[in-house]
Amino acid sequence: MPSQRKERRRTEHRNPASKNLDRMTAIEIVRLMNHEDRKVAAAVARVLPAIARAADAIVKAIRSGGRLIYVGAGSSGRMAVLDAAECPPTFGTSPLLVQALIAGGRPAVTGAVEGAEDSAENAQRDLRAKKLTRHDIVVGITASGTTPYVLAALQYARHRGAATVAITVNPRTQVARLAKILIATEVGPEVLTGSTRLKAGTAQKMVLNMLSTAAMARFGHVYENLMIDVKASNQKVSDRIVRILAEASGKSLSASEHALRQAGHNMRVALAILKRGVSAQEAKAGLARAKGDLRKALGE
Repeated sequence: MPSQRKERRRTEHRNPASKNLDRMTAIEIVRLMNHEDRKVAAAVARVLPAIARAADAIVKAIRSGGRLIYVGAGSSGRMAVLDAAECPPTFGTSPLLVQALIAGGRPAVTGAVEGAEDSAENAQRDLRAKKLTRHDIVVGITASGTTPYVLAALQYARHRGAATVAITVNPRTQVARLAKILIATEVGPEVLTGSTRLKAGTAQKMVLNMLSTAAMARFGHVYENLMIDVKASNQKVSDRIVRILAEASGKSLSASEHALRQAGHNMRVALAILKRGVSAQEAKAGLARAKGDLRKALGE
């Protein structure tokens, strides 16, 4: 039991290098933080196989008609909300495909909601409201590995037959037993003791970047290394879309803009027009035959 308590408190361990944090100058503090942050990428590198397995599991879930649902509390929940919110504009996906649940709901995105992360009942309620099925995949994010809201969500997901993934910095806790795939980035104690928005949060952001980007690339929402399904939400992005088409096709900006208009502002159709030299109607037909596989539709 004492060893289990020690493991549970890992995110509360003190960092010997920062014990005099309150006496340091600003440059000393930021140098120390920069030095500690270098450990994050190394910690993530050690668990790349687990991250890849999780990305493959996400693709499998989506291909079977399921959704990716992130679950977190506090800083971890905010990371989840951010990644989910970025998927529709970046990859052109439905807002329903990648979703995030944060303990305490919308108010918790911008402020603390007292006791929210301690409610197992709310986690089950929130997932029931999502009508969770065995085709979905639930990714629980908890730095400590002990957050009741996240643990209850993973337990409920297992009960429903959904795939489960856990992202933590503390592998020897209950979360490891609840998740089919464990991603444990052991980054060491924080410069500010217990403030997991620091190294732990950076590691979570890196992992979430990898999961969503790798999954969406594997699922076909990327052409080469270009955002072929990006949505034009403002003039800056509209200009970027034309540049993406020009880069992908090797054609001029004016030709790309013309093709985009012909395609009804569908980037995939526009790219087929540019690369195959066909009409918009023929480009659409080719994409339909390829069932949305852009490489196949382009004969590549």
